[in-house]
Amino acid sequence: MRSLFHLLSTLVICSLPVCSHAAEPKKPNVVVILVDDMGFSDVGCYGSEIQTPNLDSLAAGGLRFTQFYNTARCCPTRAALLTGLYSHQAGMGGMVVDGGVEGYRGDLNEKCVTLADVLRSAGYSTYMAGKWHLTKAVGPNVPEDQKSNWPLQRGFDHYFGIIDGKSDYFHPGSLTRDNTQLPAPGDNFYTTDAFVENALQFIGSGPKEKPFFLYLAFNAPHFPLMAPPEDIARYRGKYKGGWDKLREERHAKQLRLGLLDKSWEVSPRATDVKAWDSLTAEEQDRFDHLMAIYAACVDRMDRAVGKLVADLKSRGELDNTLILFMSDNGGNAEAGPNGKSEGSGPIGSSDSNVFCGESWANAQNTPFRLYKHYNHEGGISTPLIAHWPAGIASKGQFRQQPGHLIDIMATCVEISGAKYPTEFKGQRILPMEGKSLVPAFADKPIERDALYWEHEGNAAVRAGDSKLVRKGRNGDWELYDLKADRSELNNLASIKPDEVKRLASKWDAWAARTQVIPYPKPKPGKKAEAGKNPDKAPKP
Repeated sequence: MRSLFHLLSTLVICSLPVCSHAAEPKKPNVVVILVDDMGFSDVGCYGSEIQTPNLDSLAAGGLRFTQFYNTARCCPTRAALLTGLYSHQAGMGGMVVDGGVEGYRGDLNEKCVTLADVLRSAGYSTYMAGKWHLTKAVGPNVPEDQKSNWPLQRGFDHYFGIIDGKSDYFHPGSLTRDNTQLPAPGDNFYTTDAFVENALQFIGSGPKEKPFFLYLAFNAPHFPLMAPPEDIARYRGKYKGGWDKLREERHAKQLRLGLLDKSWEVSPRATDVKAWDSLTAEEQDRFDHLMAIYAACVDRMDRAVGKLVADLKSRGELDNTLILFMSDNGGNAEAGPNGKSEGSGPIGSSDSNVFCGESWANAQNTPFRLYKHYNHEGGISTPLIAHWPAGIASKGQFRQQPGHLIDIMATCVEISGAKYPTEFKGQRILPMEGKSLVPAFADKPIERDALYWEHEGNAAVRAGDSKLVRKGRNGDWELYDLKADRSELNNLASIKPDEVKRLASKWDAWAARTQVIPYPKPKPGKKAEAGKNPDKAPKP
């Protein structure tokens, strides 16, 4: 009887679920948030006075990278972020125009795959909401056979947003769901809010058993700057102290936060930007208004991020979701030192055309030099906030390891268990260029040889703490020690010619390998040179 009892007990116990293999844990969700034309110091946890409590909370519960880089411009950044390649390798070295050579076709080529392609192959649902800006095929009546580089054709299950590069925030002209253009939205529409609302609809209606990848690409705070009047009113008068004082205040906050080395000086005001005290009261009020609209765009974006985070938390998904937040380039100096405020309606409304301009861009990129377009630190430095409670043990810490947009693909491949393909849809795929950020999550080094940049002839290479950077194709190389001088104020090129030669040789080899060269053909009547004046803001 005793033997029979043991036999029956064994059979009963082995019939219970504990004898079967435990279910594998769900793969982490991935949310990549990209903002547009926002400077390094424009959110609170990177030094700003703009109210961004939701992003600050993500930083407090995660990590802030202090030396993360974009490509200094819209289209190239989006290509590098989504493909894990340098933008020229993906055919997007410039904007969405065909430059006549392989690195500058203005559309993603067939030598690359996107994050959506790769994560979908690993069992993920793939969603996008926001600005695409990776194809020449835009407009109200694009034929289906010309949509090969629209989001659904590049790996996304569902898409809502704007295919074009810039948009009216209240009345976008190219609003699209999946592959279909939508009718003009009615009143009370605002792109920032709508992108998040549709992203949450995608997540909510998707299969619950599958992990998801969401690419949320805001058009804020890109020009033409627009925000609800009540949001603008919250910041009116807060910028009457001017850009000089604002940079001092932001820099002081950055030092208190521990974001910057105390030995790095604030870059000087650009030569064509006036001292604030030299302006009339009327001029000061106008500039205050411009910056208030910009701040309102950032503030509203932060509240939309808060809505996304609250929804993930309510679904029980927040802890197992890697959220990465960054900007596509530095603050935008287009429209020059006076900015722009024109139109038939109140500035900041749908009937206006507003640019902050170079004067405020100087402050947006505190403490760095230059802006969007350029490969100096002000053009390519971005916040990177990484939040993933289940995967990042440290909370509220900084990470000093240099990183780049090309690293996002390698990071997602590692945490998802995906296999990056050598071939896709019958085409050979270029190998990833980036390195996974996962070691940096645990504060370990990221082993790499160098990072590289090129846009409109502006160029740079960073190897260790040495950075070689150039303005325009015919500009002189400048050399900086970023450990001692990240503001790039002490050019060492004349006293370290061998280091200039070494790094320039590395850049030349990279440019030849990655389709930077040959350069695009100049448009009729235009010179190929991108210009050499570093302090003059580019035109829109």
